[in-house]
Amino acid sequence: MGRLGVLLLNLGGPEQLSDVRPFLFNLFSDPEIIRIPVAALQKPLAWLISTSRAKKSQANYQKIGGGSPLRRITEAQARALEIQLQAQGENAKVYIGMRYWHPFTEAALAQIEQDGIEQLVILPLYPQFSISTSGSSFRLIEKIWGENPQLKPPKYTVIADWYKEAGYLQAMTQLIATEIDKCPNPDLAHVFFSAHGVPVSYVEEAGDPYQTEIEECTELIMRTLGRSNSHSLAYQSKVGPIEWLKPYTEDAIVELAAQGVTELVVVPISFVSEHIETLEEIDIEYREIAEVAGIHTFNRVPALDTNPIFIQTLVDLVLRAAAAPSLDIDRVTQMKKKIKMYPQEKWEMGLTTAAEVWNGRLAMLGFIGIVVELISGRGPLHLFGIL
Repeated sequence: MGRLGVLLLNLGGPEQLSDVRPFLFNLFSDPEIIRIPVAALQKPLAWLISTSRAKKSQANYQKIGGGSPLRRITEAQARALEIQLQAQGENAKVYIGMRYWHPFTEAALAQIEQDGIEQLVILPLYPQFSISTSGSSFRLIEKIWGENPQLKPPKYTVIADWYKEAGYLQAMTQLIATEIDKCPNPDLAHVFFSAHGVPVSYVEEAGDPYQTEIEECTELIMRTLGRSNSHSLAYQSKVGPIEWLKPYTEDAIVELAAQGVTELVVVPISFVSEHIETLEEIDIEYREIAEVAGIHTFNRVPALDTNPIFIQTLVDLVLRAAAAPSLDIDRVTQMKKKIKMYPQEKWEMGLTTAAEVWNGRLAMLGFIGIVVELISGRGPLHLFGIL
């Protein structure tokens, strides 16, 4: 076997305030996020939105230190994984491919080809599979390889999901147990799992396994935790008029408070790295909702980041995938039924405040009403909730 390569996939995010506008431009230039009838308007529209919304977006990033830590954390994860693989005798190199910011997936694939990697393991940093996260990155890779076949390594395999891994479950339960024990009354603390949401149509019509995997993952974590604490699951970042998976996190927090819960341990189950959805949405927005509702203790479980057990889990995943029969990307991204992901007959508005998950939010919203606002001149762009 030739040199082993590992490609870690993630969304990316602006590292400093000056990155925000070009980052937004990259997002809105993608027709998978906003599909408009006139392709020539794509980039002008992206320029207009990114320019008009940059200040508000920057204000949100200012709340978490002036930029996203996602690249720094992902690079640390890549280094730790590479070191562990080499320590176990593998001549391995780990790469990072982000969707909408540096280092881009395109650059990673070019470097992989230049380095002469003969076997590649593609590993999304999402424990559960969704067509809006891992699936989106897989589609991008397919597109790049289709346009430039020489970038495709002689052998590759994909890891679609890994939420059942014993090491992942162990790492998560250790972090959860630590936060439970910090509560004034540990036995009474409610373990509250918050997952990023997806539209119901993705699950019911496209066959996205995300909801099933999230629910199963929640139960596996609680079983591994082995405690009698009550628990529940909700979905955050719902935006737009379409129906998303329920219950919504903000509503569920208020309902728990009404039921008498005063101690909450919040688990960001969809994420393995700190980013704006944990640092701003959960730590600031949801914490405030909880306090107003009467919840006195709000302990948020940290993301795994470079947790040693987690890194060893990634090592085990890579080595097992490299030794197993290859799993092609097109076998992973096939849904049971094709649906009209961007309904041209519907004009829908409503975006999220979490820039780093726009790929998992905006791509789900369908065709929003931006062009109508621009062309008809019926008022300003009402991009409420957009960073």
